[in-house]
Amino acid sequence: MRRLLARLFWAFSRWKLVTAPAPERPTVLVGAPHTSNWDFVLMLAIAWRIGVDIRWLGKASLFAGWRGPIMRALGGIPVDRSDPARVVGEVVERIRSGEVFGLVVTPDGTRSNTGHWKSGFYRIARETGMPVTLGYVDRTTMTTGLGPSLELTGDVAADMNVIRAFYADKAGFKPELRREPRLASELAGA
Repeated sequence: MRRLLARLFWAFSRWKLVTAPAPERPTVLVGAPHTSNWDFVLMLAIAWRIGVDIRWLGKASLFAGWRGPIMRALGGIPVDRSDPARVVGEVVERIRSGEVFGLVVTPDGTRSNTGHWKSGFYRIARETGMPVTLGYVDRTTMTTGLGPSLELTGDVAADMNVIRAFYADKAGFKPELRREPRLASELAGA
């Protein structure tokens, strides 16, 4: 049913799906530039079309009340933003327990510009040995999809240079809200 919905979406959407093949093993899927909540619809349409079982991190308030079961059915994992380190630990434990999925993380957020990306995606990938797959939204070309997957080396600056190069020409749904892929640790070391 999900694949059928995705096919219909892509048949009638103004957006064009331009994607690398689906990852062949569990991966951390970076969704960027994440400048609008409409990115969520595009993410589901991508995953359902290429057949990737995904989980995604969302603020705990999205899971309150009647929305909770729907968000969980769509792959959501609630995040308590007051304790982000715990979130990383919980996700790592799920993966180590044998749960197999692609974890979608939007490190740059939609609401506030802190000047840097959150590093949870990087820590999860390093702690689990999962590759990072670069997903994107580009309003200027009206394209979206998955880009390359890369194995992180632990050299944060070098890894982030590769990520920055990929996203350099990607504008996001709302280009004015795009921010450069840079972790706080890179800014502190500068």
